Amino acid sequence: MYDATLRNRLGRWLEPSRRSDVPPFMVMDVMAAAARIEAAGGHVIHMEVGQPAAGAPRTAIAAAHAALEAGRIDYTSALGIPSLRARIARHYRDTYGSDVSPDRIVVTTGSSGGFILAFLSMFEPGDRVAVTVPGYPPYRHILTALGCEPVLIETTNETRHALTGEALLAAHRKAPLKGVLVGSPANPTGTMMSREALTGLIAAAEDAGIRFISDEIYHGLDYAFPAVTAAALSEHALVINSFSKYFCMTGWRVGWMVVPEILVRPIERLQQNLSISVPSLSQIAAEAAFDGTAEMEAIKHGYQENRRVLIDGLPKAGLTRFLPADGAFYLYADVSDFTSDSFEFAKQMLEQAGVAATPGLDFDPIHGRSFIRFSYARSLDEMREAVDRIAHWLK
Repeated sequence: MYDATLRNRLGRWLEPSRRSDVPPFMVMDVMAAAARIEAAGGHVIHMEVGQPAAGAPRTAIAAAHAALEAGRIDYTSALGIPSLRARIARHYRDTYGSDVSPDRIVVTTGSSGGFILAFLSMFEPGDRVAVTVPGYPPYRHILTALGCEPVLIETTNETRHALTGEALLAAHRKAPLKGVLVGSPANPTGTMMSREALTGLIAAAEDAGIRFISDEIYHGLDYAFPAVTAAALSEHALVINSFSKYFCMTGWRVGWMVVPEILVRPIERLQQNLSISVPSLSQIAAEAAFDGTAEMEAIKHGYQENRRVLIDGLPKAGLTRFLPADGAFYLYADVSDFTSDSFEFAKQMLEQAGVAATPGLDFDPIHGRSFIRFSYARSLDEMREAVDRIAHWLK
């Protein structure tokens, strides 16, 4: 009796916080289900996660080996290794023709660490922050965990699923917004914003006093036209990027931000307390990754071939409607001809066809039951096999 009472008291003391009650990131649950099938001897084609099939550039691997051979791997400055910050600033000059001071560069633990630092430095609990749907789920979930209110703005075919200034201001008039976050190329849609569209959106946001965050993690993976950085359009925008996607360094967990000058010191203080610094080995490898661009461009060409296989092959399998795949490595397909439950559709496709993909519900709680996201970051042979498996399964 005493033990039961004590257990009940301890259970109440250890009850999870309300802020931890966020939805799961479904793509990780799909990965776990696929892993169970593989552990039992099955073969799964992984199209559920944005995980490049290729590894880090050879230049990055060589730099990491050299650093390990040299011995100590120590803490770095909270803002990042100075030479890496300077190299990122040079990347903005070389790629976008934009002069960004290294002093405004902050190295982060992937883009995920960047989102946390950005939200903590820009918003107070209760602030309303606009995000688009369909969109990357952790935008909403991290904001919620930090006590902010994500405001979902639907995008449409008419705007190629890009947020417009008019839509942003309409949401702002209903109840004031403190910030807005957009991604281009976008996850899960792969759609991109033109320079004109991004310029107009930033201008509308800043005129209304809405703080602007640009997720540019898929920059470099652009097929329709060159991606435009918000850093070239406004010194007040906060930009988040990462070495995970273009440079194929997902597990190295290293990214960066370009931040307004006024936020550099607040973000430095946050980083000092939250993580001290980003792992130095990852930073050393990341700096060397910029010398592996030729290798990465060849991998990008492979994504373009994979994209072609899906765009040509999925309609023959019965999936005839999907959003424009301008960039990134995703195809967001309408499956409403087959189901009204994308979660169940993804579950059956995994179990019966051996193809893992992510239900649209993960990205869009409003209309996501009608969509599935396919990642085409794997090999060309896998993409061809996936199309064949899906076509046979849907017959």
